[in-house]
Amino acid sequence: MEKIKMKFGGMKKSTKQDLITYGMVTLLFVLFQSLAGAGVLSRSLSGQLVPVCVYIVAAISLNLVVGFSGELSLGHAGFLSIGAFSGAVFCKLFSGIGSDTLCLILAMICGGIVAGIFGFLIGIPVLRLRGDYLAIVTLAFGEIIRNLINCVYLGVDGKGRWFFSFGKASEENGGTTIINGPMGITGNEKLSTFAVGFGLIIFTLFIVFNLIHSKTGRAIMAIRDNRIAAESIGLSATGFKMTAFVISAVLTGMAGTLYAMNYASVAPIKFGFNQSVLILIFVVLGGMGNINGSIIAAIILTVLPEQLRGVGDFRMLIYALLLISMMLITQSDKGRMLMGKISAKLKNLFAPKNKTAKEESAE
Repeated sequence: MEKIKMKFGGMKKSTKQDLITYGMVTLLFVLFQSLAGAGVLSRSLSGQLVPVCVYIVAAISLNLVVGFSGELSLGHAGFLSIGAFSGAVFCKLFSGIGSDTLCLILAMICGGIVAGIFGFLIGIPVLRLRGDYLAIVTLAFGEIIRNLINCVYLGVDGKGRWFFSFGKASEENGGTTIINGPMGITGNEKLSTFAVGFGLIIFTLFIVFNLIHSKTGRAIMAIRDNRIAAESIGLSATGFKMTAFVISAVLTGMAGTLYAMNYASVAPIKFGFNQSVLILIFVVLGGMGNINGSIIAAIILTVLPEQLRGVGDFRMLIYALLLISMMLITQSDKGRMLMGKISAKLKNLFAPKNKTAKEESAE
């Protein structure tokens, strides 16, 4: 134990923080997986394990844009929907590829790539804007994507020919519709598991932490802190912010696929403006630029509304009081001091102890 403390104490501060985050996520996964395996968790709580993973990934991804890039984006529900429908279509077409887990992983890769392409195309004009203008344009993007998918009909007609249209498609002679307009995609095989969700969280943390600690990440944060000074030394603000935006879109698209394959059906109405605001709430309440806070906020605010259904109309009152309490804790000076003290105690737990004079003389 003493050797572990010595090694932990000699690490960089950023490395310590990263390991604490990995350890926290792993501990929570082992805890909930054990409880689920023992049948202790209720059916409703067990059904929320995958959505919690989805929202954790979405919150971390949005924090990369809002917290580390300093830009306000309200369109991440659009990337969720792109990843959800791209991945679901992939699973429909290639359902026979290997095992269910392999099919899901390939679908998540597909959903992430498609979302990343859209993120790049949207980022070219959008990231030249700042402040409220960027928020308005990303909000419009999310709504446009939702309404476009709401009108899309994709499938195979009775003669075996593929069709794609923005109007009602005919299924005569045994044709099949994969994306059926407002109804979305139905008859999905539930492939998502808590273990795959945990793997996606670890992958997201690995990508985000490596980006933050790299030269690119330091350049992104320098542009956030002082754009004029950063551009004066030759840093391309649009280029570096594009990197963060596209990576965020890719990770959110992968989370969207995980979300879609957790349900028998997925419809465009699930990815509206409220979804974007919910993800932003995770980031704001957890602390912008605070990965651990985003994870904790996503867990609490995803699980709590469902668990409070038993109290009826008081559910929203309790939920609102919790939101206000979390805001006060994360934003006030006293709350930050309290969190700092807790963090210091956790660090001292693993910090190497200084040898006393008696111990040194004995050696």
